[in-house]
Amino acid sequence: MIDAPLGTPPNNTRLVSAPWLLLVLVAVIAGGIGGAATTALLLRPENAALGATLSAGAPGQLTLLEDSAVVEVVKQVGPGVVTIVAELDSPRRLRGATTPETASGSGVIVDRRGYIVTNAHVVAGARSLAVVFADGRRKEAEIVGNDVPFTDIAVIRVKQEDLEPLQLGDSDALTAGQRVIAIGSALGDFRNTVTQGIVSGLHRTWRGENVLMEDLIQTDAAINHGNSGGPLVSTTGQVVGINTSVIRQTQGGEAVEGIGFAIPSNTVRLVARQLIEKGKVSRPFLGISHQQINPALASFYGLPVKSGAFIFQVSANGPAARAGVREGDILVRLGNEPIDDSHPLLNVLMKHEPNQKVPVIINRDGKELQIEVVLAERQ
Repeated sequence: MIDAPLGTPPNNTRLVSAPWLLLVLVAVIAGGIGGAATTALLLRPENAALGATLSAGAPGQLTLLEDSAVVEVVKQVGPGVVTIVAELDSPRRLRGATTPETASGSGVIVDRRGYIVTNAHVVAGARSLAVVFADGRRKEAEIVGNDVPFTDIAVIRVKQEDLEPLQLGDSDALTAGQRVIAIGSALGDFRNTVTQGIVSGLHRTWRGENVLMEDLIQTDAAINHGNSGGPLVSTTGQVVGINTSVIRQTQGGEAVEGIGFAIPSNTVRLVARQLIEKGKVSRPFLGISHQQINPALASFYGLPVKSGAFIFQVSANGPAARAGVREGDILVRLGNEPIDDSHPLLNVLMKHEPNQKVPVIINRDGKELQIEVVLAERQ
């Protein structure tokens, strides 16, 4: 630096100062442009979160902060997630000795009186059950009931009445691309394993070994053996689904990655409430066999509507038959709700009660008819 008063530099420095001054000006201008560009980049709405996670570290460095939202959700939800160990009825023989065969899964505390939601397939065939809490405590449990073959939901109970239940959120408010967190006992040994992903799709249908499930949440959050029955959680800490299955390969043997399914929390709420109160689910019975219609099927078969439930069988003397429903009719509305991919018939039926009179709109030969059906109870 030249030690000189402000103003015109001394004559012997004039030629030396000009190039340096030019370089300084260029550096300042470049820095200003770069800083402005960086500021503009961070001020863009899509990069606002990125800007919030950057903080100054050592001079000339930027440090990426931990995602505190996910950390806080895991802290909040973790104590309400349990490991379920089932001793099965089918013992196995090992080196000439008979040892009990066990299976494991996960569960969610939903009621302070000791009620826990899990998957029906986790506890199927269990001779005895035990629950291991997040803090390592272990308690014996009993099966309250299940909803097979309509959903893969079961409720079990431990004898403790001061548990802190997790909050069930509104799964109807989910959107594709929304970030979610899966928590469960991966492989049965790694309690409260946390994985993260997004909602990959909604209203999916999946056929398991003993169950056909509709209106599922699809996610790419990793779900491993032992995660079944654990929660799928939003970034606000609400349970939006119960993890139930994952596709690992196609029927042709092609490997599949990142396709898992969860039962929506709104379905869980309806089913769990009845299992806790009655030990069973009282499902309304319409007395039909149907195929859900989507736009592709409607176009292929030349149907007069793009959505609904195509009725290919009507039970003799059932509620639908008594109301005048025929084979070949298309049920397009039940009560106040349309029947479509977002509102599968079985889900809409669950919002009604046995013996309730419900208005139904059907499409018959391209014309809409409104009738009333008195629902029965499925036996």
